[in-house]
Amino acid sequence: MIWEEFRTPPKFGCELPGPKGPGFRRPDESAHCILTSEFHKENNMSLQPDHWIRKMAKEHGMIEPFIDGQVKENDGKKMVSYGLSSYGYDLRVDTHFKVFTNVYNSIVDPKHFRDDAFVDIRGETCIIPPNSFALAKSVEYFRIPRNVLTLCIGKSTYARCGIIVNVTPFEPEWEGYVTLEISNTTPLPAKIYAGEGLAQVLFFVSEHVCETSYADRKGKYMRQMEITYPSI
Repeated sequence: MIWEEFRTPPKFGCELPGPKGPGFRRPDESAHCILTSEFHKENNMSLQPDHWIRKMAKEHGMIEPFIDGQVKENDGKKMVSYGLSSYGYDLRVDTHFKVFTNVYNSIVDPKHFRDDAFVDIRGETCIIPPNSFALAKSVEYFRIPRNVLTLCIGKSTYARCGIIVNVTPFEPEWEGYVTLEISNTTPLPAKIYAGEGLAQVLFFVSEHVCETSYADRKGKYMRQMEITYPSI
């Protein structure tokens, strides 16, 4: 076991591997343990750059449709940017939105979700009421490789307006359109632009393939084609 070297915590600092047995003692005022290089090597999960994302998208269909580069305007009109970036991919939001409503006094219950908690909106823009929430879906279809996990975070353009995008990780071998959760944290109505960037996807590759993927365990959100409600 890698951690056997640290079975007896040092009083001042941490044990480091070296040529003489378990290592030598290093003064460390913070007294934080330093992981061995062997531990890092066996558990490496690295963030992937643009050329890896491009290759996976073009040769393996990881992202469809795939935009090779950042699009920031169309016919001279500025847009919220989308497409391939240095270490990620900025996905777009589609024209279909579901916005929370309290018209029917529905209770938001993840175990018993009701369709009348939302109103459907289709269009080039969507207005989210103050302190409210909407679901949407991505323009892009994703196919995640078995040794990859993604993190998806909102773009700063919206974040600086108090609009928060929350998306859970895309797990190994998950595929489908992404259901996007958009929160308006402000006391004012907020506008979302369909067909433009909404969130950035970061791709992390592990040196070790997982034993059980999302596809193996037949995940309930596998191959979702539309905005998908919570289910258990």
